[in-house]
Order: sequence, then C-alpha cells, then structure tokens
Amino acid sequence: MSHVAKSAAPWSAFIALLLSLMFPSLVSAAPARPAAGDIDRILVVVNDDVITETELADRLAQTKKQLAAEKIKTPPDDILRKQLLDRMVLERLQLQLAAQTGIRVSEADVDQAIESIARRNKLGVEEFRKALERSGMDVTAHRAQTRDQLIIQQLLEREINNRVTVTESEVAHFLENPQNRADMDVTYNLSHILIGIPESASPEAIQAAKKRAEDIRRQLKAGGDFEQIAVSYSQGADALKGGGLGWKKPGELPELFLGALKNLSPGDVSDILRSPNGFHILKLNDKRGAAQAEAVTQIHARHILLRPSEIQSLEDARQKLLHLRERVENGEDFAALARAHSEDTASAASGGDLGWVNPGQMVPEFEKAMNALKPNELSQPVRTAFGLHLIQVLGRRTHDISQERLEGAARQQIHARKADERYEQWARQLRDEAFVEYLVDETN
Repeated sequence: MSHVAKSAAPWSAFIALLLSLMFPSLVSAAPARPAAGDIDRILVVVNDDVITETELADRLAQTKKQLAAEKIKTPPDDILRKQLLDRMVLERLQLQLAAQTGIRVSEADVDQAIESIARRNKLGVEEFRKALERSGMDVTAHRAQTRDQLIIQQLLEREINNRVTVTESEVAHFLENPQNRADMDVTYNLSHILIGIPESASPEAIQAAKKRAEDIRRQLKAGGDFEQIAVSYSQGADALKGGGLGWKKPGELPELFLGALKNLSPGDVSDILRSPNGFHILKLNDKRGAAQAEAVTQIHARHILLRPSEIQSLEDARQKLLHLRERVENGEDFAALARAHSEDTASAASGGDLGWVNPGQMVPEFEKAMNALKPNELSQPVRTAFGLHLIQVLGRRTHDISQERLEGAARQQIHARKADERYEQWARQLRDEAFVEYLVDETN
C-alpha cells in the first residue's frame, strides 16, 4: 500500500482519537507551577525518566476542562489521577522509544501543525497564539505538546499502520459472507469499557479483573453513567473520552463485538465480553446505514515521495524534488526517476504509479493538489504527513465502482480492525517490558 493512500482512513481517525486522549485540550489554562524552593515530588519512575506531581497537576487541570467541555461527568480526583498517570506512563514510553529509534520532528513540522490547529479554530497563527495566552496556556508548553503529538504519530505510523497488511484472500473471505456484504454501509456508534489483563496474568489476576468488570456492569445496569464510569475505570485507549469509539463499520470491529452489537438496541449495554486483552463492556449509542454512489470520477496518478530526516532536511527534500521536476519537464522519464528516487516503497517499483484513485482515497493535501492538475501536468512539491510529493496526473475517467467499492471498503475495514488489535498488543507489550515504579501509594 502506498504511503499516501488513506487505506487507513479509519486508522487515521484512530490515531487522532488516541492522540487527543494522550494530549487533552491543548487550549486550556495551566495551573501554577511550584514556587521557587518547593520540591516537585516524583510520582513514577519510567525507565530512566520520571513523572512529577506538577506534570500530573497540569494534566489533571487540562483533562477536567476537556471533560467539562464534552459534558462528561468528572470522577473523583483520586480516580482520575490514577487514570491519568497510567496514560502518562504509556505516553512517556512511546516518546522514549521514538527517541531511541531516531524519530525526529523539525521546527517546520511543528510550525505546520500549529498552523493547522489555528485553521481548525478559524484563526490566524498570531490570533491563535494570543488566544492561548488569554486562556493561560504557556505558548512554549503548547509547542512542546504539539511536538510530542507529532513524534508519537510518526511512531504509531511506523509501528502499527505500516506493519499491518491485508491480503486479497482476506478481502475475498470477508465478502464471501452475505451478512458482511449486506452490512457494508451499516455503521455503529458505540462506547467501550476495557478491564485489561497482563499478557502473562495469573489466574488470580484474571479473576480479579473479571470481578471488577462484573461490578462495573452492575453499576451500569443500576443506572450508572457509562461515560463517567469509563473515565474512572476503563483501560482502553478511549477511556478519557468517556469510552466513546465514535462511528465504526462492522469490518473495523472484532467478531466478538459484532456478535454482541447485533443483539443490542440504541442505549443498551452488552454483557461482559472476554478477549485475550481483557474484559469488555459495550454500549450501543446509535446505528445507521448509508448508501453510497456507485459511479465516481477516478484519477490515474503517480508520484515521487521524499521524506525529511536528520540527513535530509525539509528544504533539501524540496529542492531535490524541484530538480527532479525540472528533469521531467526537460524530457526525462518520470517512472525511471521515481524508481531511482522515490521513498514510497509501495509505488516506487512501478515507477510511482498509484493506479486509478477514487475520491477520498488519498490524504486531503495530496488529493487537493492532484485534483487541480490537468493530464500530464506536474505539481509543485506537495507536503503531507508522509513527506513531500511530486505528483503527475495521467488521466481521468468516470467509473462504476460497485465491486471495487465493496473490495476497497472491506480492505479498509479489515485494516482498521487489525491496526486497532495490533496497537492494543503493542502497547501492552511496551508497558510490560518497561521498568515502571510508582513511588506514591495513593496513586496505585
């Protein structure tokens, strides 16, 4: 799969959700720091790093604002502190792994991300900076948080998305099931509570986790607020959003979840479900179907991708692409240059050819530039989260994609499900293999 296609559109949403949980509400007031001379208490040792009382206080204040904005009842401070510390430990482990494996983010990358955040808030960069200052948020701290988001996004792209493959036989097997084909346009809006179990859990630990799940379900059946209980007790990546997973296609969900959802009406809570990761409780918030058009305008495109790195700066990559563009305009073969220079391993071997592309298949920046090109026209360097692209459009056509849409949707849903499953296993292994010591009894 090409490193520009949104085979991972659901995965991108998953990444966005995951990052929003690890870095809640960037536009929020930061609590006062300890006065000079105060001792900042260490709460957790994470390998060769630490998490302090001040860091937890900052995150606690931010999370309370986020929960209030989303109208989710805030659990007691002691419960929320424990949840946040667990999240911060995982976040710290991911940043450590990223540093060890050479992932770096340039100042230009951070600038672009902040510009994007400002645009989403319908503000210019300077207006956004002033809004941060008015809210009490330290601009330097906000920039550091943004950098961490980008680093973890790159780490998860490499460790999860790029290592998930979907075979043609998996797609064919998925579509052989008449129910899967019938449910292709069905989506579920659901929420989730996970009580996790370690990879090598003892029978006693498993029984304790099961008992906790049973206690939680009793609270829910007695009228307990699902979102507040998820914030308080769930160990899923979605916990601090009240357990909300948003809208999911059937193929994005484990069979275990699908079997339970088919017996639920909106508002219902499932029985306790057991998987290798732990015990799950689902709530079906809503369900809908959505028919899609069968005929679309497809674009045949190819590209050359260069990625900024420690060796090749963003400006170096831009200048190299401009030079390659000039060579193509002077008559050199695009495909030969793509095979020699493109860093998209999925398409480079075929001369950068991406085939016939459907609307919505590529990341937005790439698609916008591609849509603006005439046949055989070359783009200027186009920047996306994957790097810099030189794009050429070879043709356009109107195409009936009934079967292709089914296959593409199946592939996308299977990819998203496998990516979610891989993340859960990877995060658990990362945590299990680390040295993590909680130094304060009240946080355990």
